[in-house]
Amino acid sequence: MRIAQIAPLHEAVPPKLYGGTERVVSFLTEELTAMGHDVTLFASGDSVTSARLNACWPQALRLDPAIRDPIAPHMLMMEQVARAADQFDILHFHMDYWPFTHFSRQKTPMLTTMHGRLDLMELQPVFNAFPNVPIVSISDNQRLPLPQAHYVRTVLHGLPANLLTPQPGPRDYLAFLGRICPEKGVDKAIRIARALGVKLKIAAKIDKVDVEYFDREILPMLGDGVELIGEINDQQKPGFLSGAKALLMPIDWPEPFGLVMIEAMACGTPVVAFRRGSVPEVLEDGLTGLIVDDEQQAIAACARLPEMNSTRIRQRFEERFTARRMAEDYLAVYRDLIAARAQA
Repeated sequence: MRIAQIAPLHEAVPPKLYGGTERVVSFLTEELTAMGHDVTLFASGDSVTSARLNACWPQALRLDPAIRDPIAPHMLMMEQVARAADQFDILHFHMDYWPFTHFSRQKTPMLTTMHGRLDLMELQPVFNAFPNVPIVSISDNQRLPLPQAHYVRTVLHGLPANLLTPQPGPRDYLAFLGRICPEKGVDKAIRIARALGVKLKIAAKIDKVDVEYFDREILPMLGDGVELIGEINDQQKPGFLSGAKALLMPIDWPEPFGLVMIEAMACGTPVVAFRRGSVPEVLEDGLTGLIVDDEQQAIAACARLPEMNSTRIRQRFEERFTARRMAEDYLAVYRDLIAARAQA
């Protein structure tokens, strides 16, 4: 199958550090290529892939200080995809609603995976205007704010089976992984760890928009057993996650998926997470994690961590969340859309 994967240009594919969407695009692209498909990746020029790379901008926009208008490179990429569309059997966008106007009106089948939150008021008229564009959700919960969208399937994310694996050694701290911002709940993670008297290690990115929040709310909470490591890459994650008693995920927003949960599972590490968004779809309470409703429940639940079996957690990752399973799910979507277009 001739497949185009179209990624945002903000980060390379895969990203050098943080970047959930671009990492998933990389995992999917590499798996489809390994399965023998002819894949072209539209992405930044510093991306690394075994597929054919169509470099739509020299480097990731986040790493280019000269960029003042990030929309312009994305417009250029959309035009490049449009000019090459008839060379593909399917166009798979990871660009939210960007492709709706043009690509819902051309002959090559297309779909869009929505990677972000859908509970934003301004999305309602957009999806009302495009009721027939094929959408893949990354959890069933993600769909709830936009029931009018044309969902063709939910495809849960997956990781390469051997990207992150359990590492030997003691598990003697709690971990927080991801991004420091109000909705991710790092302040709650600090309070939970302190109440338990357990060290907390924070491996997280701070976006420019969240620097003021970090300086005001989080910086004064550091020290006294709370360590900020900063952003880490995939090579550093196995050691970081394998050394943790649990990954804390006290989120305060409708998490569309939460890649960190399956990263922890891949390392045999349980996740203690608030019951928000996709959490009940990803975690199996008492098996791969502990699902709670607030800080006090999280503190109490951590008493059950010694009961968690790291081997079984890793096994459930292999059964549910590999990149091969994700690729097979998407191939089923591609075939359905191609068949439907042929019959139209």
